[in-house]
Amino acid sequence: MLKSNRYILPVGLVLGFLLIIAGCGQQEVHRKAPETPPQQKQSAVEGAAVPAGNSQDRQAENTPAGGGQNKNPAAPGKDSLPGLLAATVTYVVDGDTVHVVLANGREEKVRFIGVNTPESTNKIEPYGKEAAAYTKSRLNGRKVWLEKDVAERDKYGRLLAYVWLSPPKDDGEAEVRARMYNAELLLNGYAQVMTVPPNVKYADLFAKLQREAREAKKGLWGRRP
Repeated sequence: MLKSNRYILPVGLVLGFLLIIAGCGQQEVHRKAPETPPQQKQSAVEGAAVPAGNSQDRQAENTPAGGGQNKNPAAPGKDSLPGLLAATVTYVVDGDTVHVVLANGREEKVRFIGVNTPESTNKIEPYGKEAAAYTKSRLNGRKVWLEKDVAERDKYGRLLAYVWLSPPKDDGEAEVRARMYNAELLLNGYAQVMTVPPNVKYADLFAKLQREAREAKKGLWGRRP
């Protein structure tokens, strides 16, 4: 009996020591700070990569001056016929003559090249009032693009021009029919061809357009035998 008690006491001491160690280990686990959630870790990493300054500052740095909209709406594009002058019609004199303000602010009196509408000012010719009213309805206050020929002015000092309603891609027949106002006057019978050298760039085409209007008895051609 005494012999067994000699072994019980050391074993009890060892077990007690092991229990004390286990309890200390559990306390260490509870004392550890909780790990950062995955989302917070990701945010911290992303935040370290963001340069100084807020998003609006960075956007302003990457945006060209004027918000990137530096195009002049009155100017023809790169794919348009070169040499055009942007202008705004301010007053219609008659069917083939208008006043304009150019993009640089200069005022000009413009006479249309290659066409002649009946008179409607100093004297009244048949279909003159109709031609003047048509030009007024189509051009007054409108932006146009002027194309010059060889001679820039007539003997009265008026600027001579082909008037485009929108910038053409080229000076081919399709574009002339679709966009040039001089041609529109001929096609609808409001004007006759009037060729004055050296401004003869579209003379042949204008003669063709006049024949079409005459055969169809458009406008002034419907009043003639």
